[in-house]
Amino acid sequence: MDIYNVEAAEILANEAQLLPIGEAAPIYEKLLATFPTAAKYWKQYVEAYMATKDDESTKQIFSRCLLSCLQINLWRCYINFIRRVNDKRGSEGLEETKKAFDFMLNYVGNDVASGPVWMDYIAFLKSMPVVTPHEESHRMTTVRKVYQKAILVPTNHVEQLWKDYENFENSVSRTLAKGLLSEYQPKFNSAKAVYRERKKYIDDIDWNMLAVPPTGSYKEEQQCMAWKRLLAFEKGNPQRIDATTANRRVTFTFEQCLMYLYHHPDIWYDYATWHAKNGSMDSAIKIFQRAVKALPDSEVLKYAFAELEESRGAIQPAKAIYESLVAENAGMTSLAHIQFIRFLRRTEGIEAARKYFLDARKLPSCTYHVYVAYATMAFCLDKDAKVAQSVFEAGLKRFMHEPGYILEYADFLCRLNDDRNVRALFERALSLLPPEESIEVWKRFAQFEQTFGDLSSMLKVEQRRKEALSRTSEDALSALENTLYDIVSRYSYMDLWPCSTKELDYLSRHEWLAKNIANKGDKSVVLTTGATLDKGAARVGSNTKLLPQSGKVVRPEISRMVIYDPRQMKGPDFSTSSGYTKEVDEILKRLSPQMMSFITNLPAIEGPSPDTDIVLSVLLQSTLPVGHNVDKSGLQVPGPSTSDLSGPGKSGLNQNGSIHRPPRDGQSMKRKNSERGRRQEDDDTTTTVQSQAMPRDIFRLRQIQRNRGMGSSQSGSAALSSGSVFSGDQSASSG
Repeated sequence: MDIYNVEAAEILANEAQLLPIGEAAPIYEKLLATFPTAAKYWKQYVEAYMATKDDESTKQIFSRCLLSCLQINLWRCYINFIRRVNDKRGSEGLEETKKAFDFMLNYVGNDVASGPVWMDYIAFLKSMPVVTPHEESHRMTTVRKVYQKAILVPTNHVEQLWKDYENFENSVSRTLAKGLLSEYQPKFNSAKAVYRERKKYIDDIDWNMLAVPPTGSYKEEQQCMAWKRLLAFEKGNPQRIDATTANRRVTFTFEQCLMYLYHHPDIWYDYATWHAKNGSMDSAIKIFQRAVKALPDSEVLKYAFAELEESRGAIQPAKAIYESLVAENAGMTSLAHIQFIRFLRRTEGIEAARKYFLDARKLPSCTYHVYVAYATMAFCLDKDAKVAQSVFEAGLKRFMHEPGYILEYADFLCRLNDDRNVRALFERALSLLPPEESIEVWKRFAQFEQTFGDLSSMLKVEQRRKEALSRTSEDALSALENTLYDIVSRYSYMDLWPCSTKELDYLSRHEWLAKNIANKGDKSVVLTTGATLDKGAARVGSNTKLLPQSGKVVRPEISRMVIYDPRQMKGPDFSTSSGYTKEVDEILKRLSPQMMSFITNLPAIEGPSPDTDIVLSVLLQSTLPVGHNVDKSGLQVPGPSTSDLSGPGKSGLNQNGSIHRPPRDGQSMKRKNSERGRRQEDDDTTTTVQSQAMPRDIFRLRQIQRNRGMGSSQSGSAALSSGSVFSGDQSASSG
């Protein structure tokens, strides 16, 4: 069951609102145990108790949620409760309410929506009764200070607060008001400008989001980025206020952010390190303590916490963190043991680290990584090769079946330049490891011989490797006896290769193809797939595999791909000068006006073109919408317009498919008038002829193109050329 199911939580919360408080309380407790920073659930919970006048329970709930939920609506609910409780307690109650307002504004006064709270507080101060002139003066001074604080906060009511402040100062003393207002005017303008910028970031935040563990959803990622943008904005101190006030705003923003990103370790880490960078180490420690309590399964936060403690010299608190990590992960991973050994070596010395290693290696959960880490530390830090080798030998009895351990031990012996023991180690391991687990060991053995051996030993190990791995499907060399690839493997060094990039790509491709043919017996792979490797990416004879590792890689079909050539010629121009107007006219008369309209408006194209037969067959099977053109007289004319299709001064296609030439001199209007009378008759005729259009007419048109000397790709270009399917380069067509 998913306890972080947001939809189920909303249903429970809605049901609880309809139940008596006795039945609703267990539901709210369950919800808030899962979502401890959900301010809206806390507000519903406390309002349920407020409705029953249970003041004691209400206070207890407020004490549990206020400091962890810095949401303005929840805090306004709190101040309303305080005012109601102290309403009939006279001057003592007023003083308690004033303290509650100060307490509230100290925590949420920087909220962008805190404007109404400032206004409520000012109204409350103004309403307090006074008796003596001294009390009146004190009240005015208090109101002035609150106004001056409020207009410096970039809130949604900052402009209204400024207007109220102007009226207040003018009502007290116009002489004094002039100096004070001129002093605070620039500060108010800065706050107003920052509010506008601040609002852009705040508008991207979902204030109803519940804190759930990261799921990687798009909305969640968007919210994370929105909060980080707001945090970066606040850290930059855009209002250029004093450092103390600016830090309080950043702290407030972090606390609000954690209400929604409570389970995100990077937010906790950023919060703690921000405190540390600003010199508040104690605050950073408190944040880390809250973080490991909120996310008890986050090892990385505990390592970060321990690192911070160690960096400030608090060795014992850091050690306690490491001990908790070891206790929690004893049955899961050896990483905690390794890091604790390193910590002890740094802080308490060699003997403490050695003692812990001797205890840790006896644990059933101890893996070979602990042996490798301690041996490497003894060799590199303690400069004791004998102890390191003894540790490796002790681990060999337990981890001979681990290829990773064999390779680490071999690297150590190579550092000692002990080639004889390296060979003995490889021979011993390869005699015990099954072939499918020995691939990397064989590779390392071959590399070793290339560095330390002679030609005879190199060839011998290569041959033994092929024989040992001949039955495994993972080794590409098993299908070949001797290839040029072997030479490349033996005579390359670091990023230096005995061949060009082109040659390496060729060899890599054929090596991979040979493997696929050998394993699958599918010769079609040669035609449909390929592999090219860059020199820097290929690692011949190394741990990194040279070629694609999986036969499931989806590759594009490239057998029919046409290479783009920008010099490709356009198709011929089917104009009157082309020499075959009559044939074209006969075919175009059979096309529908919709098809002619489509062909007329096809854009120009350069480069590879589609198969014309396929395009036309698809178009003939498609249902195209009926289009109409409107002439100057307002009449609707089916089919394309009679405008110039091939550019100024060139002939085009009429609506009936015949070639149209621009009229000369004053004959244009006469032709238009005479054609209007025949238009209805032409439409009827065109409709009758259109119903007889057949696909073979289109293919006949393409055959005409071919007979005129057009190639396959040229005819494709002609079909998609500018203005008309038949327009193009006249010079090309005439040739």
